Amino acid sequence: MAERIWDKFLTERDKAVLAASGHGAQAGFGGRPALLVVDVNYNFTGDRPEPILDSIRRWPNSCGEEGWATIPTMQGVLGAARKKGIPVIYTTGEVRPDRWDRGSWAWKNSRTSRPAPERGTNVDGNEILAEIAPEPQDIVIRKLKPSGFFGTNLESFLTLLAADSVVIVGTTTSGCVRATAIDAFSNNYRVAIVEDACFDRSQASHAINLCDLNAKYADVVSSGDVVRHFEGLPDGLFDLPTG
Repeated sequence: MAERIWDKFLTERDKAVLAASGHGAQAGFGGRPALLVVDVNYNFTGDRPEPILDSIRRWPNSCGEEGWATIPTMQGVLGAARKKGIPVIYTTGEVRPDRWDRGSWAWKNSRTSRPAPERGTNVDGNEILAEIAPEPQDIVIRKLKPSGFFGTNLESFLTLLAADSVVIVGTTTSGCVRATAIDAFSNNYRVAIVEDACFDRSQASHAINLCDLNAKYADVVSSGDVVRHFEGLPDGLFDLPTG
């Protein structure tokens, strides 16, 4: 079996347990997928590719240049989805100017109470990267918590589209991608996570969360697998917004 991104982080005991447990079976793609682009905004990438320790000085939640490195792959997946008329749904954050509605986010980060760093730009951190910006027919979900489902209309839009599955790209693998994937799984959607189109600020968290998601909640697949699946679907599956 080909080596997976998480193998180098696992002990021999872990590998034996995974092999014996029955977890990690391939659920397979659904026949009516929606593509979810989770939180690929400037808060999580910074406004330019640069090493993460440089980027987080101005963008505290940035994943740095590793986030930017996934953008060409995302563009390929987005292009394949749009060519087939597959729904593309983005999530991004939303917060009051006084930040009161951040709620529990403020409890787990020591930088929350500090003044916002000087960024040298007027770019809104919750704006989705221009390189993968939503098109008029796409759907944008604004949220306050990690999961794209929590407190949003995402589930109702998937119902309206009669989607049976979701393909997820975006960030962070251990946070919003994971939370969205588990909620999709909990709502009985087939879930695929595109390994080379997801990113995180921690290399270990990225790999181990992909491992755990693949074991229990989703198929962790390559962008090539997703593009081939999209290309093999019939045309005209969805009644999309007109934009």
